[in-house]
Amino acid sequence: MKTFREFIAEVYDPDVVGKSQIRKQGEGGRVGRMRKQTEPEKKRMKAAGGGKMVPAKTYKSRTDIGTQRKTSDRQQQPTQARGSASLSPREQQRKAARERMAARSGATKVKSKDLKKSADKLLATKKKKTVDPNYKPQKASGYTRDEKHRMRNAGDRLIRDIKKGKERDKSYYDPKIGSKQDRSGRK
Repeated sequence: MKTFREFIAEVYDPDVVGKSQIRKQGEGGRVGRMRKQTEPEKKRMKAAGGGKMVPAKTYKSRTDIGTQRKTSDRQQQPTQARGSASLSPREQQRKAARERMAARSGATKVKSKDLKKSADKLLATKKKKTVDPNYKPQKASGYTRDEKHRMRNAGDRLIRDIKKGKERDKSYYDPKIGSKQDRSGRK
């Protein structure tokens, strides 16, 4: 049976014991591991046009990987000297007078425990939104923004001509989507 000292000598590296252990950096100088999704994991899709969907491009890595951000960049820093928000003597007197008046009128301070209890009660009775079990999310059309505009504008032209009573050829209202060769030159 090993003694505690023998066990510790095996487990810990004597060179590192007593010193702060340095955390290993991830790929590209990251603090943690790289969490980029593999190709099969990707769910983001974009419209390719003609009603087809293709996987979206991967996000670019941030340029500031591996650098520490300053606190001043993340948090609002004070704009005035410390203690500048304290009350003037006259305002302190007024505040004390208001507190005395409130105590005389019988207005008691609400204890933090009571506030916590009432908050818990409100949160407990909060109604949770339930989702309809038959809900099916809308499928992506696969049409690009430009194709959607062309379809909408063709429909608007048709409605406008029906209102005015104009007779036009059917091809006038064709948005030219999904044909053998559309305007972009794709097949």
